Amino acid sequence: MSKTLEREQLRQRVDYTYKFNAKTGRHGWLRLTPAYSVKIVEELVAGHTQARRVLDPFCGTGTTALSAAYHGHEGVTADINPFLVWLARAKTATYSPRDIAGTVDACALALDRVKREAVEPVLAPSIYNIERWWSPKSLDFLRLLRAAILMTTEDCSAERTLLMVAFCRSLIGLSHAAFNHQSMSFKDDGQLDMDFDFDLASIFAEDVRFVLNGASENPAGIARVISGDSRNPAEIVEGPFDLVVTSPPYANRMSYIRELRPYMYWLGFLVNGRDAGELDWTAIGGTWGVATSRLLDWKRTNGNFKSDHLNATLDQIARKDNKNGIVLANYVAKYFDDMWSHFQALGPVLAPHAEVHYIVGNSTFYGALVSTERLYVEMLSAVGFDAVECFPIRKRNSNKELVEFDVVAQWKNG
Repeated sequence: MSKTLEREQLRQRVDYTYKFNAKTGRHGWLRLTPAYSVKIVEELVAGHTQARRVLDPFCGTGTTALSAAYHGHEGVTADINPFLVWLARAKTATYSPRDIAGTVDACALALDRVKREAVEPVLAPSIYNIERWWSPKSLDFLRLLRAAILMTTEDCSAERTLLMVAFCRSLIGLSHAAFNHQSMSFKDDGQLDMDFDFDLASIFAEDVRFVLNGASENPAGIARVISGDSRNPAEIVEGPFDLVVTSPPYANRMSYIRELRPYMYWLGFLVNGRDAGELDWTAIGGTWGVATSRLLDWKRTNGNFKSDHLNATLDQIARKDNKNGIVLANYVAKYFDDMWSHFQALGPVLAPHAEVHYIVGNSTFYGALVSTERLYVEMLSAVGFDAVECFPIRKRNSNKELVEFDVVAQWKNG
C-alpha cells in the first residue's frame, strides 16, 4: 500500500473493498458491505512478520483474525454483536476431514427431509414485512431447511456450524435483497419474475460446497474471538499485542444491524425490532430504531475529547436550518466520544513500539465534512502514540471528498 499516494490520484480500488472477499475462501462465506477487504489486511500483516500477536478490536466478519492466523500469527478480535462473534468463530475454527465428511452427509440427510417434508418447519422470523424479503416458495423452503438442519445435527457441532453458514448464504441469495447501493436495498419488481424457476435444494447444496472448500483450508496460526465492548479493550483482551489492524465502524450511520438482520432473525440472535435497536445503541456508530430516538436526549460527558475542530464540525451540522441537525450532531459527537474511550483504554494491551493501523473513512452531513482521520490522529497523539500519520488509500465513491484512510501510529510506552 503506497504511503505517498496523493488524494487527487486516488482510485476507488474495488480490490480494497468487501467485493474482493467474495471468492476468497472463508473470507467470502458471507457478504457484509461495511466489511473491509482482506487485501488491505494481507498487505499489512504480511509486512509485519515479527508481529506474533495481532489485535482487531472491531471484529466485523473476522477478517483480521483469520488473516493473521493464516500467516501463522495469533489473531485476537472482539465484537459486541453476538452474530458477528459466532460468524468469526466459525470462520476461524479448525475443521477436520471428518467434520467435512460429516457435513456432506448431514447436508444430504437434511435435504432429503426437506424434500419429503419429514420435519415440522420452524416459524418464520418476525422480520417486519417479511414478504418483501422472500417469496412464499423460498420462505417455505427456508423454514423446512432450518428445521431439518436442527434435526440432523447436534448443537455446537462443526456440522451444524458449517451448514448454518451455508444456510445464511442461501437465505440472502434467495431473498429480494439487492446490493447495488451503499448498503442493502431491495430488487425492483422486474427483477423478481424468475424467483419460481430456482431449484432451491441445489442452491443450498452449492452453498454448502462453497463453505466446505473454505473449511478445508485450515489456518496455521491461532485465532481467538471474544464477545466484548471495544470501548474497553483492556477489560476484554489480554496483551501484549505487537500489531493492531482494524476498521472501526465509520461515522456515517451505516448500521451493521441493517445488513445483519436477516441472518440474526433466522438464527435467533434477534427476536424483534426492539432488540435490534437496543443492540445498535450499545454499538459504536449504531443508529437503528431506538438508537436514533435516544440521541435527542443524549448529552456529552465531561470526559469527552476536547477538539476545536470537532466542535466546529458539530456546530456546522447542528445549524437550525438543518432539519435533523441536532440529532446528527449528537450522533457524530457520541461516535467520537466512544472512540475516545477506546483509544484511552488501548495502551495497556500493547507491547512497546506496537504499531496500529485504523482503516477508516470520512463522511459528510449537510455538507459538513467529518474528518474522522484527522480526529483519530488527534486522539492517538493525545493518549501517547508516536509517529502518528494518515495516508489516503482509496476513493469511496464519485464524491471526491469521501476517502478511506490508513491512520498509522506507534505506541511509545512500555
